[in-house]
Amino acid sequence: MTSKNSIIPSDIDFIRILWCDNANIIRAKSIYKNSSQDSNYYVGISQAQQGIPAIYDAVTEESGLSPVGEVQLKADLSSFTPIPYSPGHGRFMGNMIKDGKVWDYCPRGFIKNMVDKAAKLGFLVKGAFENEFYLLKKTEDGISPVDNTPFASTYSMDVNREIIDEIVKSLILQGMEVQQYYPESGPGQQEITIKYTDAMGACDNQIVFRETVRAISGKHGLIASFLPKIFADKSGNGCHLHLSLWKEGKNILSDFENKYGISKIGSQFIAGILHHLPALMAITTPIPNSYGRIKPHHWSGAFKCWGIDNREAAIRVIREFDGEIKNFELKTVDASSNPYLAFGAVIAAGIDGIMQEMELEKPVQEDPGNILKRDYKINSLPSKLENAIMELKKDRIIMDAMGEKLSKAYIAVKKAELEGYQNLKPNEEVELLLEKY
Repeated sequence: MTSKNSIIPSDIDFIRILWCDNANIIRAKSIYKNSSQDSNYYVGISQAQQGIPAIYDAVTEESGLSPVGEVQLKADLSSFTPIPYSPGHGRFMGNMIKDGKVWDYCPRGFIKNMVDKAAKLGFLVKGAFENEFYLLKKTEDGISPVDNTPFASTYSMDVNREIIDEIVKSLILQGMEVQQYYPESGPGQQEITIKYTDAMGACDNQIVFRETVRAISGKHGLIASFLPKIFADKSGNGCHLHLSLWKEGKNILSDFENKYGISKIGSQFIAGILHHLPALMAITTPIPNSYGRIKPHHWSGAFKCWGIDNREAAIRVIREFDGEIKNFELKTVDASSNPYLAFGAVIAAGIDGIMQEMELEKPVQEDPGNILKRDYKINSLPSKLENAIMELKKDRIIMDAMGEKLSKAYIAVKKAELEGYQNLKPNEEVELLLEKY
């Protein structure tokens, strides 16, 4: 076993062990060095934690969980990272363990199962989450963006240079490769993209990314929020998931000899995601606020279709300048989703596409909001979370992949949140969730 001294630097006082619950709230317990627990790398948490919605700190009865019972949150020893913006603190990602095995409710356990299933079929899924977020300042009237600039504004780059530079340096110190930065369409809205990695690593990176952006923004007296729809009349925050398929170290998504230039396995994988997308949205766009973002003509994927370099399609297949296809983008994802559940469910859908040998319909190469749907056999995607949950409940592939216990608890949490939000005005919902996501 790896010794303690080889994992934890001497200047680390607190060791955080993180988990992300079914409401996508990032939580942690910290162990202080030289305490009786500091060499065990685990803490105890109540099993009720996987039945708690974002709106209150109590377990929902329909989850099948209760405050009785303890789960071991055990550090993934390969995931340790010193936290640059919190000197003296380090971080592990935690796996939920009960009776010596990965607990059925563990999100990291779920995605590992999906990764293993893909490996048995002979391929590896890689990916990265592409985050948009707002930088906001508090005012006497509430909140306002830090600037009022348009997409890719160089002035916004200059205004926000100091905070963006600090975020980027911190991400790099935590092992991520930063690729691009630019201001997004909304005033004060930013986007920083990082390089893809294996599925579990991509999900861990998403947790670290959110933690880093929010913490450093707070140090600068600002609020960073990934909430999907903060302002009714301004751009929403997406968290597009970029995906690629690999075998023996080679990207296997492209095939110039095959239809549309996509390999057979790639086409089937994409077709599976598209087939299950209405159900997937209960996991990838999992709060009512998510659906304020997903509108026609908003580059958010409001229609169940795919296209090559079509930013209005729910799935955008990206063609390189040399014609090769190396990755594709799922646009109906936002950062209110638990990344382990979202990525894992997408893999499950793609695997079903391969197992069922699904075929892609022809790509939509214009704005789907402007065409007759019957010409392309496309439909609108769910416009409300209630509808997406109904689709999830009847989708046996996704429900079975999650397992009876995890899927039950997840849906119970979502239903509890729906009930809690239904009497809130949009501004009250934003106020409640702004600093949670």
